[in-house]
Parts: sequence; C-alpha cells; structure tokens
Amino acid sequence: PDIEYVPTPENVVAKMLEVAKVKKGDVLYDLGCGDGRIVVTAAKKLGVRGFGFDIDPQRIAESNENAKKNGVESLVKFERKNIFDVDLSPASVVTLYLLPELNVKLIPQLEKLKPGSRIVSHDFDMVGVTYEDWWTVIAQDHVDKSKNREHYVYLWNTPLKKEAAKPAKK
Repeated sequence: PDIEYVPTPENVVAKMLEVAKVKKGDVLYDLGCGDGRIVVTAAKKLGVRGFGFDIDPQRIAESNENAKKNGVESLVKFERKNIFDVDLSPASVVTLYLLPELNVKLIPQLEKLKPGSRIVSHDFDMVGVTYEDWWTVIAQDHVDKSKNREHYVYLWNTPLKKEAAKPAKK
C-alpha cells in the first residue's frame, strides 16, 4: 500500500453520499475502500450497488466482514486490486480518500466516466481539475481521537473541467 489506512468518519461518509446525490440505481465505486464503510453505508441506507477496491488483503477481509455484519453482501463486492487498473466505466459515483498526487494520477481513468457521473473526495482535491463545490465537516481527528478537526469534501461532475495550464516562467 502506498498510504496509511485512515478510516473516513461516519458523518463525513454521510456528507459524501449526500453531496454526490447517491440514489437507488447508482453504481458506486470506492477506490482505496479501506474497511468498506462508504460502500456498505450506501448499500444499507440507499440500496445502492457498490464496489470497493483496495490493494491490502486485510482491508478486503474487513470490508467483507463489514458487509456481512450489515446484511448487504448481495449489493456489494470488494476486490483486492490496484486502483489504477480498475475500469471505472460502470460507475456513476466514485469516492476517494487518497493523497492528492494519487487523485491526480487517477484523472485519465476518471475522464472515462459517463457524463453526469459524480466524483467525491474526502480531504483532498485534484490539482488541474476544477471542483463543483466543497464542504467542511467537523469530525474526529484520526491521530488524536480526543479532538475534532475540519474534514473537507470535494465534488466533481463529469465531464471534468480542466483548469487552464499556467504559462511557464521565463
């Protein structure tokens, strides 16, 4: 794994699903799904089919256990896979909690999403692509659990709106 696993707080998950306007009939893909909480929450609360991808086999095991515990195994599937090898074309919603440079590396895949698809990221935007909007959510800090901190939720719609390249300095 390229990055440390940090779970998304439940109220941030709720905000991500809300701003993406996730509804029955959507297909949600979570890239770097961790314990599967976004996919499982979407399935349990909204009846949405979801797929989670993570390179860490321990996270996939946790995701499957989470799905079983919540009774949504028929709606969700988790796969151990490199997120840069995932075909995103079936998705109408893609969720991310990855480092900014990984978000940027995903742009070529995200550009292949059907028009009207939504991309939602926890805490990190995507340099070079203009987001539709962003929100602040106060939730627990993952390091010091006795404190809360600001978390950010970013939304993009497809087709992605690329920012104009800045001219090179002379």
